[in-house]
Amino acid sequence: MTNKHPAGRDHRPGSIQVTVHDKASGGAVVNAAIALYRSADGDGDGANFDPHQWDARLDALADTRFTDGRGHAVFADLAPGVYIASYENYPHTPPQCAPVHAGCGALLCFELELDPKVDLSFEDADGQAGNRRVAQVGDRALAQVGYFGDQTELRHHVRIAAAAPWTPLRADDNTFVHTVRRPGLHRFEAQLMLARRRDSVLAALIPLEDDAPRAMAGVAADFEAEERVPHPVAGKIDVSLTRTETEPTEDLALWTLIRNSTDAMCFTHYLHFIDSLFCCDGTGVRGFEAERFGKKAEGFKHLKQRRALPFTDSEAYRVLKTATEAFVMVNCGVLSRPLGFHPGEDRAYLERRDLPGGRDLESLLHDYLENVGDGVVTLPYLAIIRRKLPDIPITLAREREHDADLCFGILQNKLANPCLLELIWSYWHEEGMLMQSMNAITQRFQNVRAPGMSDALANTEIDALRPLNNLIWGYTQDEQHRLTVVRRNYEYDHLYGMRLDGKAVQHFRPADSRSKFLEAFHHLLRLCTVFYRQDDDTTVKADAFPVLNALKEVHLILSQGAHNQFGDLPSTARIEMLMQQWLLARPEFREFLPTRIMVAYPEPWMDRVDAMKKLQNWTDTSIVHFRNLAMFGEQVLLAIRYGAWSDVYEPTPAFNWARFWRPQVQGYIHAYRAATGLDLSVGAGDTVAEATIPSVLLRQRLIEQARSA
Repeated sequence: MTNKHPAGRDHRPGSIQVTVHDKASGGAVVNAAIALYRSADGDGDGANFDPHQWDARLDALADTRFTDGRGHAVFADLAPGVYIASYENYPHTPPQCAPVHAGCGALLCFELELDPKVDLSFEDADGQAGNRRVAQVGDRALAQVGYFGDQTELRHHVRIAAAAPWTPLRADDNTFVHTVRRPGLHRFEAQLMLARRRDSVLAALIPLEDDAPRAMAGVAADFEAEERVPHPVAGKIDVSLTRTETEPTEDLALWTLIRNSTDAMCFTHYLHFIDSLFCCDGTGVRGFEAERFGKKAEGFKHLKQRRALPFTDSEAYRVLKTATEAFVMVNCGVLSRPLGFHPGEDRAYLERRDLPGGRDLESLLHDYLENVGDGVVTLPYLAIIRRKLPDIPITLAREREHDADLCFGILQNKLANPCLLELIWSYWHEEGMLMQSMNAITQRFQNVRAPGMSDALANTEIDALRPLNNLIWGYTQDEQHRLTVVRRNYEYDHLYGMRLDGKAVQHFRPADSRSKFLEAFHHLLRLCTVFYRQDDDTTVKADAFPVLNALKEVHLILSQGAHNQFGDLPSTARIEMLMQQWLLARPEFREFLPTRIMVAYPEPWMDRVDAMKKLQNWTDTSIVHFRNLAMFGEQVLLAIRYGAWSDVYEPTPAFNWARFWRPQVQGYIHAYRAATGLDLSVGAGDTVAEATIPSVLLRQRLIEQARSA
C-alpha cells in the first residue's frame, strides 16, 4: 500500500523582464524608471485588468528598477502572483499587467510614441542657407531634433543633449550647430532626456530634483562633407599678405549696442534732445535716436508729474532735471526698443576693424541673449548671476505708477534691460574740473568770495532778465539733494580703487576698495598694445590668450564692486553732470569766462571749463583729454563688466574684443599720457607708476607746472 500526499502549492520564485523602446525606430530607452506593483487579484491571471481604471498605491509597491543600456529591466525573485508594471517617465504610457507563475518568467514591453528625427541643413560662412544635402568644408551644419509631441506640453519635460562638438544654437531651441572642418563622413548624435513624472506614486517615495537623472532615447544622423571646390583664377594674379582672419562671435552685437548707446548718451545728443523738447528744434537727431525721441518725451511727461522740488521759483530747473533723467534712463538701457543699431554704419565699423559681420547684428543678439525663465531674456553674464539665485522669484514690473518695487525678488527690468553706465565717466570729468568749475560759479552767485587775495570771478554778475539766472538759482537751491563729493569719492574707490585728492576729501576711510583694479586695467591696456603690433604684422598670427586672461582678471575685479550703490549712484551722477555741462554751455557764460574762440572743442561746454581752470590757476591740461578718458574708459569697461568672460576659454572672443575696441583703447592710452604724463604703450613700463592712482599723478604734474611758471 502506498501513501499519497496531496500536492502542495509551488512557491518557486519567478521573474518579469520589462523592455522599453521607441515604437517607430525600435531604439532602446535607457535609464527609464519602472515601478512594479502587486495586484489585488493575487491568484488571478490579470485578464480583467483595466489600465485606465487602475490606481497605484504606495503600499502595493513591490520594487523599482531602471532600464540598462539595452532598454531592459529585470525583476527577479518574485513570488507567484499578478503584477502591474508602470513606466514612470514622460511621455505618459499606460501600465501593463502580467501574471508570474512559479519558476517562470514574464515579458512586458513599453513602446513609446516618440519617433525622434533629425533635420540637417547647411549654411556657408556668410550665413547663407542653400538647398544642398551635402556639406562642404567650412560650412555650418545645423541639426534640428524633432519628435512626436514637440509642439505640445510634452516639450516642457523633454530636454535635448547633443554630443560634442555640437553646441546649442539657442537656449530654448532644439537646434544644434557645428562647423565642418574636414571632408568625409560626419555624425550627429543626441539624447532625448525624458523627465520623471511628478504625478506618480514613485515620485512621493523618491523626491525629484531638477537635475535628477532622466530616461534617454538616442537619435542620430549622418552626412557627408566634401572639399570646397576651388574656383579657377585667370589673368594677372597679385599676391599680398593680409591680417589674421577671425570668426564672428555673438558678443559683437552687445559691443555694438554699447558703442552706439554710449555715443547716444553724449552731450551733443543730450543738447539736441533738450532743444527738441523745449525749443522745437528737432534737427540733428537721426537713426534709432530719432525713434527713441518719442519714448524719452513720454518719459519726461510721466516724470514731470511725479518730480517736485521743496522750494519756490524753480520750475525751469525742475523741468530740466526731469528731462535729463528721462534722457539718461531711456538711453542707458542697451536692450531698449528700438535697438541701438545703425546697420550700414555698424557693418562699416566692423569692416574697418577686419571683423566678419556674418549675419545681421539683431539676429546675432537674439542668439547671444539667454532665457532665464518667466519669459525674461538677458545678457549671459546676468544669466549666470540669475542661476546663482534659483530660489528667488523674478518680480514683474508694476502697471500703476504709484506702485513701488517693494516685493521680495529680482527686479525684472534690472535683469531684462540693465542700465549700462560706468562711474568712471563721472570720475574723469570730476578730475577735469567740471564739478569744481560749477561750484565756483554757484559760490560767486551766492556772493561768497573765493579763497585768496583776488577773486577771479569778482565781475560775474548774471542779470535776472535771462533764463540762466533762474536756472542757477534752482541749481543752487537743489544742492542738498545732489551727491556730495565725499559720497562720490567713496564710490570711485569702491568700484575702481581710484579717488580724488584735495581738502574736501580728507580723512578718507573706505570699507572696501578695488586696490588691484588700476594695476590689472593698465596691464590689460599694455597687453593690447603688444597685440596690436602683432596683429598689424601680416607675417605673424597675433596671440590673444594674454588679452583673454587680462580681461578675465579685470572682469572679476569689476564684478566684486557691483554692489550697494552701484545700481543707482552712476546714473544719478550722470544726470547731475549732464545738467552742469548744459548750464556751462549756455551762451550767457561768454560774457564772464574769456574763452579761446579758435580752439575747436568737441562740445560747447568744454571751453568754459578750460577758461575757469586758467582763471583759477588750476591744471593747464585741457578738459578734452579728461573727456576722452571718460568716454573711452566707459565703453571699454562696460564691454568687460557685462561680458561673460569668466566662462570663456577660447581666445577668439578676446581677439575680436581687442580689434573691436582698438580706437577706444588707444584713445584712452593717449589721453592718459596727456593728462597724467604716464605712457601705457611703452614696452617695459614702470609698474609702481602704473599702480599709482591718477589723482596723485595729477597733483605731481600740477606741482611741476607751478615750479615752471
